[in-house]
Amino acid sequence: MSSDAKPSVLSLDLPALETWCAENGQPRFRAEQIFRWIYARRAQSWEEMNDLPAKLRTALAEQFSLFNSEVETHSVATDRTEKLLLKLRDGEFVECVLMREPDRNTICISTQVGCGMGCVFCASGLAGLTRNLQTAEILEQVARLDRLQSDDEKLTNVVVMGMGEPLANLKQLLPALERMQHALGLNLGVRRITVSTVGLPDRIRQLAAHGKPYNLAVSLHAPNDKLRDEIVPVNDKIGLDAVLSAADEYFKTTGRRVTYEYVLLKGINDSLEHAHELAEVLAGRNAHVNLIPMNAVSLLSIGGSSPQQARQFAAILEQAGTAATIRKRKGADIDAACGQLRLPKVQQMPDVQQLKVK
Repeated sequence: MSSDAKPSVLSLDLPALETWCAENGQPRFRAEQIFRWIYARRAQSWEEMNDLPAKLRTALAEQFSLFNSEVETHSVATDRTEKLLLKLRDGEFVECVLMREPDRNTICISTQVGCGMGCVFCASGLAGLTRNLQTAEILEQVARLDRLQSDDEKLTNVVVMGMGEPLANLKQLLPALERMQHALGLNLGVRRITVSTVGLPDRIRQLAAHGKPYNLAVSLHAPNDKLRDEIVPVNDKIGLDAVLSAADEYFKTTGRRVTYEYVLLKGINDSLEHAHELAEVLAGRNAHVNLIPMNAVSLLSIGGSSPQQARQFAAILEQAGTAATIRKRKGADIDAACGQLRLPKVQQMPDVQQLKVK
């Protein structure tokens, strides 16, 4: 970002807006009006904020940007899923998605530029981790996606499952989540927010200690350490037992049932034996398994399981007493899987290591 670039107004929470208003000779209630225009009334420009004095709007325009990113690509799928590729001030790119269902509108947002976790099926980390996103950059994804909706639509759910490892950027993520819950803005309930993680035990405990019972989704992808080490490389430094233990503590602390994400990879982790093993691992836990059909990634030769195999896998878990669902694919025709639109923008791609199961 250049030294003369205006800061994003999204970097200010309501108390900071109140301080700014006071310093500019404005009453406190003006801060609440500005906050509502940004988060509840979906303002696209300072000029739209027509109940603010012209002098105040001018001051805001002179000192802040409403949006600091540019929309590089806006894709719309046949199922009305919409995906944005945003170009940030420093020239980096992130992706975010709006998914529509009859009873809910869910957005999926990113927390990092790239990812350092190295999951072998994921496009987000193919070029590694570049940097963490700032709170304002996380919130800008929310604001831009919210503005894609029609006047009669409402954002109901947020999943932090986009590019990056959310728990590796808690310092910037937690204030963004707090802002989403504010009554003057999006007014999202804490149970409408899901945070995903590859499984960082200390950070899971830190999230639990934060005191807000967010939904936790742990990206498991394998029922044993040997296979998980291959699919999720950071596991060799953590171990499945440590991940499950931290997830158990999260449930005990928050009372929120943990979801285990499991991307079904054809011939790698989708056998019926894997299903029985996973059922045994999760036996006795208040858990839910979300089976995910893999979105194809052009640079990877790994493929997803067939619908029939997914149904058989889910049936074994259900019969063993573990709740399981197969996630419906959204936006497949616009490369909605996180990281895919960014790949062509990455200048230097490393050699991709293909997973070979022994």
